[in-house]
Amino acid sequence: MDLLLFPIDKFQSFLICLSRVAGFVSAIPVLFSAQAPMLIKLGTAVTLSLVLFPIMAPFIPHHPFQPTAFFILVANETLVGIILGLMARFIFTAVEFGGTIIGYQMGFAAANIFDPQNQRQTSLVSQFQNVFAILLFLSLNGHHVFIRAAVRSYAILPPGKLDLSHAAVPYLFKLSSEMFFLSLQFSAPVLAILLLSGLILGILARAFPQLNVFLLSFPLNIGISFIVIGLTLNVVATLLRREFDSLPERIITILNLLQ
Repeated sequence: MDLLLFPIDKFQSFLICLSRVAGFVSAIPVLFSAQAPMLIKLGTAVTLSLVLFPIMAPFIPHHPFQPTAFFILVANETLVGIILGLMARFIFTAVEFGGTIIGYQMGFAAANIFDPQNQRQTSLVSQFQNVFAILLFLSLNGHHVFIRAAVRSYAILPPGKLDLSHAAVPYLFKLSSEMFFLSLQFSAPVLAILLLSGLILGILARAFPQLNVFLLSFPLNIGISFIVIGLTLNVVATLLRREFDSLPERIITILNLLQ
């Protein structure tokens, strides 16, 4: 009876589907942090795979079960899913890195807090920008992009067709290098104001030697930085929206390069 309810070939195809879906779901920093229970992660991945399996099933090839070849195929599919998830991780890493630069420059180097999402210490500004990016990502339905990408990925890159010998790896390095440029764009307004503030304080120190510029710079830089961060939130949101809107194109590109 069990064999009739769950044919071996269908179950094998479902595991292949599950491996790719679980790969990209576990790599999305918004949905699953390091503190999320493993049962929640696994349950969500299985539920999503059950929903998407009827759509993905026609693209999954049927082969006789061979343990070695099957496990290699599952590993390849998991790798494909993780690569898809990296497209979003690059953006959030850039946001966090830009916030770290701002925090250190404005005098918050020692004011770190524990980030439960990444299980490590992070600066206050970095955590604020990370939460802001998460809320914007969810408000723009960015998580739906990965669900649609999972379905389209089987039409573009069927299971067993993974090839890393072409331009896929250089493209990933290119995206990772753009992450630093993006983080500089996030932090540029605050860094420019802080540079101007340092220049003015330096002139004041030369003009009034009795003035304690070092003690004055801390509250001044912090106050100016918060004002600039508040005034440039719309600019940051525009940059983030541009990056999130480019996610489908980047995913399609990396899938084509993995063929």
